[in-house]
Amino acid sequence: MTGDRTRASSTIFFASYGLSLLGQGIASVVLPLIVLARTGDVLAAGVLATATTTAAAVAGLVSGLVVDRIDRRWVSIVGDLLAAATVAALPVVDALVGLDMGWFLVLGVLGAVIRVPGMTARETLLPALARLGPGGPGALDRLVATRETVGNVLVLAGPGLGGLLVAVLGLTPLVLLVTATTSLLAALTAMVLDPRAGAVAARTSPGGPGVAGSVRRAVVDLVDAWRFLARHRLVLGATLLTSVLAAVLGALQSTLMPAYFSGEGLASLTGLTLSGIAGGSIAGSAVYAAAARRLTRRTWFVIGMVGTLVGFAAVGSMVSPWVVLGGAAFVGLTYAPAAALLGVIIVEATPDAMRGRVLGAQNTVTLAAPALTNAPIAAVAAGAGLPVAGLVLAGAVGVAVVLALLAPAFRGLDRLDGVTTTPATPHPDGPDPALLRTTTRPDAPTGAR
Repeated sequence: MTGDRTRASSTIFFASYGLSLLGQGIASVVLPLIVLARTGDVLAAGVLATATTTAAAVAGLVSGLVVDRIDRRWVSIVGDLLAAATVAALPVVDALVGLDMGWFLVLGVLGAVIRVPGMTARETLLPALARLGPGGPGALDRLVATRETVGNVLVLAGPGLGGLLVAVLGLTPLVLLVTATTSLLAALTAMVLDPRAGAVAARTSPGGPGVAGSVRRAVVDLVDAWRFLARHRLVLGATLLTSVLAAVLGALQSTLMPAYFSGEGLASLTGLTLSGIAGGSIAGSAVYAAAARRLTRRTWFVIGMVGTLVGFAAVGSMVSPWVVLGGAAFVGLTYAPAAALLGVIIVEATPDAMRGRVLGAQNTVTLAAPALTNAPIAAVAAGAGLPVAGLVLAGAVGVAVVLALLAPAFRGLDRLDGVTTTPATPHPDGPDPALLRTTTRPDAPTGAR
């Protein structure tokens, strides 16, 4: 009975996760195009992207504190409900007073801040569902692989659907009501998840009751999370690598691709860049699932890094729309296996007691990266042209790939003792130092935790 309940909750989780991602994918295409249409300025799209990602990064600093203290299921539900409200406000404001850059910034920043705690909470639910289930070898791996597949399918479908809606309905804020609807459905779906998946342990403040004790505890918790992230070399390396790719993808999707495809007279194809990456990732994940044991982890990682460099070089060249889309698909095809093998290792390496805070710290770094690049890349595109901006992004990927291939943490993927962790200093009711272990094999039984 318990196993059936947990399997049902896993299905519900993926439905809620997919609906939320679908809406975000649609908005990622529609919103930059609307901003470009209303302002006529490619730099405006970059400024909006920078403002929203900066706000999200700041929210990430404290989102983990919320997720480790309040029922994680309800945090994800409330996050989706509020996100739906902020997106639905765009067409309402447009009908009442008209949208301008000020409104785009206010509602965009508000939506970005709201989404981060919900996103972090949702990420913590899947390991909990694996722990509550029957367990056995590969339980977490199967759930993570399913999440990656669902995510890739929806990243493929979301931007593509966004482009289709633009082609059919035109560049109107009313298209964003689809995003609001998917966020609302995601929240309603999550309400029937197994309540145990969101439960968090009761915590006491070492500083005593009152505001001072709570503030002290919050500071200590944040320091613990950042210390863990900084000292676990594999988790830190994966976070930095992901951040560089997020920065590149953010600049491409929010600024360069809308301007490039609009200039080519193919605005409806804007979302297919991310869709191409997602489509390639689906194929890459299937190849990895079938042949994972035939190659070492290090080999899969090298293939991923080299393929990522080649693919982004093709995208950044902007030789033709089809070269851009082909390069995006090649990135997904080659990087998917590397992302899959790192994903489970990172989940297993992070103690559940501090998972929300560590994920919040990771999200802060990952979300801050695009905030540092969107506006500068938009300025380069406006001043030197799109091809130059594309080559700058390809160069950034090249530097990241070389450093990742040389990094000791990634050279030790095939050794259980290849990555060491210095435990964070424990404090009352903090994480058990024994949990701050080194990397774990993706095929290790998750029920042993």
